[in-house]
Amino acid sequence: MSRTETGTSPARRPSGRPTAAGAAHLVARILDTATRAFLDHGYAATSIETIAAEAGVAKRTLYARWRDKPALFRAVLETLMARWLATPETPADAADGLEGALLQIARRVLAVALEPDALALHRLMIAESGRFPELADMVRQSGSAAGMARIAGLLAAEMTGGRLVPLDPGLAAEQFLYLVLAGPQRRALGLAPPLDAAGVEAWAHQAVTLFLNGCLPRSAPG
Repeated sequence: MSRTETGTSPARRPSGRPTAAGAAHLVARILDTATRAFLDHGYAATSIETIAAEAGVAKRTLYARWRDKPALFRAVLETLMARWLATPETPADAADGLEGALLQIARRVLAVALEPDALALHRLMIAESGRFPELADMVRQSGSAAGMARIAGLLAAEMTGGRLVPLDPGLAAEQFLYLVLAGPQRRALGLAPPLDAAGVEAWAHQAVTLFLNGCLPRSAPG
């Protein structure tokens, strides 16, 4: 006797809204697909249609969560920044003072900036910032501005305490990051011989030394 003949309804798959876990998994899958598409092909060459097809979802699924391509790109940036900012930190030895704190920052910044995805994002920014100047603003708003502000706050406290010469702390923080990042990034992008791990560590030490030599107060001549 069949299930219908006994009055028992056939088993049905559950319908309705996806579970919270299922929805989170879907968002993560779409963002991962979008990340690879943007970083591999660039911003201009990547469309919502392409991302939807590669993620195996309908375009309306993307538009239900992100209103347009800039919003999706911003979500990709925020995901990348959150991952990079979650990189474990090694507490600086208090005895090392400002030099130890700056060296810790330099090491962490280099570890993040030399990741393949970070280098791909850097290439994207260089290639497309002329046509899409808003991309740089998106990067800043997604997390890089917060990191810059933390460095500026550290330097401002040292300046207030008289341990550094009075400068614009925001500008000094930016100059410090350029000193730390420009050379290793340029090398990692293939524009010069790349640095190995020992070379990156030596670069970080020397960048901190050069920066402090320019910012430490000088004794008045006798």
